[in-house]
Amino acid sequence: MDKIDCDMSFTMPFRRSSSERTVKDALLSEYGRLSAAPSPVNRMMAAFAADFRDGYDINLGVGYVNEGTIPDRGVLEAIEYVLAHPERHRLALNYGGPKGSQNLIDSIRAFYVRDRIGGLDEATLARQEILIGPSGATSILDGLSDVLKPGIVLTSDPMYYIYCNALERKGFEVVTVPEDDDGIDTDALENTIRALGSRREHLAFVYVVTVGNPTSTILSNKRREKLVETVSDLSGKLGRKVPLVFDQAYEFLIHDPQAETPQSALRYDTCGIVHEVGTLSKILAPALRIGYLIGPDSPTVKALVQRTSDVGFSAPLITQEVASYLLDHHIAEQRVRVNRGYREKAVRAGRWIRERLGPVLAGYSGGRAGFYFYLTFQKIHTVEQSPFFHYLARTTGDARIDGPPGNKNPRVVYVPGQFCVHPRGTMAELGKRQLRLSYGYEELERIENALSLMAEAAVYAEAH
Repeated sequence: MDKIDCDMSFTMPFRRSSSERTVKDALLSEYGRLSAAPSPVNRMMAAFAADFRDGYDINLGVGYVNEGTIPDRGVLEAIEYVLAHPERHRLALNYGGPKGSQNLIDSIRAFYVRDRIGGLDEATLARQEILIGPSGATSILDGLSDVLKPGIVLTSDPMYYIYCNALERKGFEVVTVPEDDDGIDTDALENTIRALGSRREHLAFVYVVTVGNPTSTILSNKRREKLVETVSDLSGKLGRKVPLVFDQAYEFLIHDPQAETPQSALRYDTCGIVHEVGTLSKILAPALRIGYLIGPDSPTVKALVQRTSDVGFSAPLITQEVASYLLDHHIAEQRVRVNRGYREKAVRAGRWIRERLGPVLAGYSGGRAGFYFYLTFQKIHTVEQSPFFHYLARTTGDARIDGPPGNKNPRVVYVPGQFCVHPRGTMAELGKRQLRLSYGYEELERIENALSLMAEAAVYAEAH
């Protein structure tokens, strides 16, 4: 019998004798093949995480919520209540149904009606289905890429790079449309649709983040209504519904008191195309993994329910019941507390950006919602190969800047704009002079220190 040489690496070994057979790697799908190599931002963050020094290096790159906003005592209270009241929260430590906990669905409906979320009333919500994703809002977005036929996805530029990169690995074509201070430019969107010509037949869905990631730009109510009108008209021309997906991940974190109160696009939808994806991660706790979709009773929604069943029956039932309890008992004060905290951080971080980086910036957005600022420099490049990046990563090769080997000076992590814009879009060149920073996770003192280091990096970059 021939000896089998099982190669455990991606590199094929040479055949050592005529009696040996080499076993090749498993056959990957196209998605698997593209996923085998990490995305640029995945690679960059992994490299930092490998030797990141907590309390020393400063991470403005990750979109983590601030630990101080998480209601840990409320979560403990909720767990104790849920487990002590099986008559209401039955089988909380067992499997749940694929649509989601009815308690949680009822709590979301009550929360929306009680607080007039999006201006929705009970009658409008009653016409919509609510389903809970298997693992947060991202799992619902990922599910859409499984149940919808691959085709063209229209979205804004800068784009939500993590999801858009995943869409392209799954065979979708992402086409971007520039945004302005009111969100995605709906006139440019209509022009893009016209320019597609016969390729409009391949449109899969339209994807819009209502509080932009990376820009934190708030989508105006006028634009929401126009989006529904445009995509409804497109659906009529194509003779099929084109889903219009609103990603509302940061909508509960609109903390600027002067900001317009967002209105739900469901209020304008007469065609049954609007799907709103929400999450409780940003106002409660990411680890609860509670994401939900509100949308029409349709084959798309039914397929998403089945997909949840396929990937694990349901989201963890205990966290759904805990979230239900928190929505019923603590959400009002929690929203106020969280937004007050992020507002303070946004105001102070914005002031430091203007003081330390103002002379070298062409502009910036953010600071009104969520926890991102998106900076555009006049001349300085922010890409991984740039002097600015090397200074903050402490990889300049100059020991006076980097610090001694094995004990580098404090580093600052950010997300380069090159990852946030579409590489084939109209903003590809501009993205090389942009970056996203998060003021969510780190405390104010460390954010101020990071911006001072960025100012030093800007001086270094201009000299190199």
